[in-house]
Amino acid sequence: MEAKSIFQRLLKGEAVPFSDPDYSLIGDACNHTRELLVQLNNESNLGNIRSLLSKITNSEIVETTTIFPPFQINYGKNTKIGKNVFINFDCTFLDLGGISIEDNVMLAPKVSLLSEGHPISAKVRSTLTTGKIHIKQNAWIGANATILQDVTIGENAVVAAGAVVSKDVPDNTVVGGIPAKILRKLDE
Repeated sequence: MEAKSIFQRLLKGEAVPFSDPDYSLIGDACNHTRELLVQLNNESNLGNIRSLLSKITNSEIVETTTIFPPFQINYGKNTKIGKNVFINFDCTFLDLGGISIEDNVMLAPKVSLLSEGHPISAKVRSTLTTGKIHIKQNAWIGANATILQDVTIGENAVVAAGAVVSKDVPDNTVVGGIPAKILRKLDE
């Protein structure tokens, strides 16, 4: 049986200590992504921006998806973006744990999708932990909101500006606050 790459291990949720012999591969891959991001963040043509983001994510970014630079992503290959998605200025994605954005999702300025973190215990803090982020169709994430690892944002859900989301958000709800809590149900 073939050994899994460090990227496959992280995508499956395996915690990886900084001392792992393959850990330097993460930095190498992120540096390659940064080279493409320099181009993307200096581009004004939306078609060229989509093309560069397609190279970063290793998947097609369709014409109905819009992204306004500047944009930050550390790895890119674990991000999947649907159709008719809008990503506003200054969004940040840490995607080693996996980020999936379905169709018709809107991300306001300065949204952070962080599928990575570290243990709280100081003894093992030098370990990278991951968990998938899934944003279902028609969700709207407000300005400066942060979505943490292992979170699903439900269909038609709204995350209020400035919220920090550490738990799943049900379909058709509005959440807000730190930590985010359900504020109300939507009549849809």
